[in-house]
Amino acid sequence: MIRVKDLHFAYPGNDNNTLNGLSFQIQEGEIFGFLGPSGAGKSTTQKILIGILKNFSGEVLVNSQNLQAVDSNFYEAIGVAFETPNLYSKFTALENLSFFRNFYSGECRDPLELLAAVGLENDANVRVSDYSKGMKVRLNFCRSLLHDPKLIFLDEPTAGLDPVNLRKMETLILAEKSRGKTVCITTHDMHVADTLCDRVAFIVDGHIKLIDEPRALKLQHGERLLEIEYREKETLKKETFSLDDAGENTAFINIIKNHYIETLHSREASLEDVFVKTTGRTLA
Repeated sequence: MIRVKDLHFAYPGNDNNTLNGLSFQIQEGEIFGFLGPSGAGKSTTQKILIGILKNFSGEVLVNSQNLQAVDSNFYEAIGVAFETPNLYSKFTALENLSFFRNFYSGECRDPLELLAAVGLENDANVRVSDYSKGMKVRLNFCRSLLHDPKLIFLDEPTAGLDPVNLRKMETLILAEKSRGKTVCITTHDMHVADTLCDRVAFIVDGHIKLIDEPRALKLQHGERLLEIEYREKETLKKETFSLDDAGENTAFINIIKNHYIETLHSREASLEDVFVKTTGRTLA
């Protein structure tokens, strides 16, 4: 679906490269996440993949097309939701989607059904200027799906969403994957990446530091320890055991048998722990 080899890019007037030799592949039907702090090169990478930024060096193939020589047909197969929604504020939501339908030659999805999917059906005839930031994010997501593209690019797709709508957005993105779509997400939200992505790439200073499945990364960088909190009379106690031999550890078994257990969990790393450990950087 996407193949990138030795990608370099510098903005005009900048002596330093924003991207420095990126190489990766994204398979059809997967959700792939680019993770990193602001200014790391995530959005620049996405802009190259959707054909906005030119004058890069290296090989970039998207849908088997070389991005150095694409035409308007390229955009029939990709959908894009930028971090800052690009909508007509004087139009209603329905008018925006109806207008954008005219950009595509193929059959489009029903705008009202898309609006209903993101919870905007009752605001279809409200001007976008009266929308909150979260509503604009959801409408922008509808726009990216309008022409039923097989490849979807989402830049910070959950920014500005409350917990309820964040969960709804995650469900909708996973639904697109279940329909066979390929989804590329750029984000600095590790929860979103961990919940949605089949694989993630850590980008720092224009370099890819690591690519793998979130679960594999957390297991690889976590500690094989088991933490248990329990009550001994009125006292809350906490102990740590090796996960490898907990089933044969007499002290652990005694606690399980004879005490009230309040919490029990393994000490796996979070995705953010892995990022900090690998890159030496935070996501701020």
